[in-house]
Amino acid sequence: MKLAGFVPLSLCDYPGRVAAVVFTQGCNFRCPWCHNGHLLPLAADPAQAVSEAHVLSVLAERRKRLGGVVVSGGEPTLQPALPRFLRSLKALGLDVKLDTNGSHPQVLRQLLADRLLDYVAMDVKAPWERYAALTGQSVCDVAAVQASLALIAASGVPHAFRTTRVDPLLSEREYGDIRTQIPLGSTHTWQAFRPAYSHDPALRTVCCPQ
Repeated sequence: MKLAGFVPLSLCDYPGRVAAVVFTQGCNFRCPWCHNGHLLPLAADPAQAVSEAHVLSVLAERRKRLGGVVVSGGEPTLQPALPRFLRSLKALGLDVKLDTNGSHPQVLRQLLADRLLDYVAMDVKAPWERYAALTGQSVCDVAAVQASLALIAASGVPHAFRTTRVDPLLSEREYGDIRTQIPLGSTHTWQAFRPAYSHDPALRTVCCPQ
């Protein structure tokens, strides 16, 4: 696993759980508002790389005090070693929450089939017709994202869909359009936009209402 961040204790990343958070390196999207720019390249900065062995060692020591582990990114489903890593977490008796952009439904389908996920959080970035523009892709496989949305909603696994409210880029009408994309019965939450570290420098000076 290519890891570029590890938080041994978090009270806000796994709903209702005390958890650790692992950040994977690399993302296939380039969302302008992303505040984890150092996680975007597929090749990790050696100065920020985190040893998988170290992470598993710390988790083994703390497993009785943790309710789970969040695997975030970057985009974890880009990692070929993800299933193996999740099996290592499950072997420690830890529940797993996956954060994903939904771009690889075939990976999600297998992880769910193998019962490696206990919670899934998927970002729904924009109205479907604006997905390419707002994920920084000249061509975006929206059908893949839609397939992941449907797969997660029907999985029976606790889940939530999330959208960052980026008022400089999205209108109230578009926020309404996003809500209509969320399957009935699924939780949807709005996330605050944090402009200071945006991937797009033009957004870093935007003031957001408190």
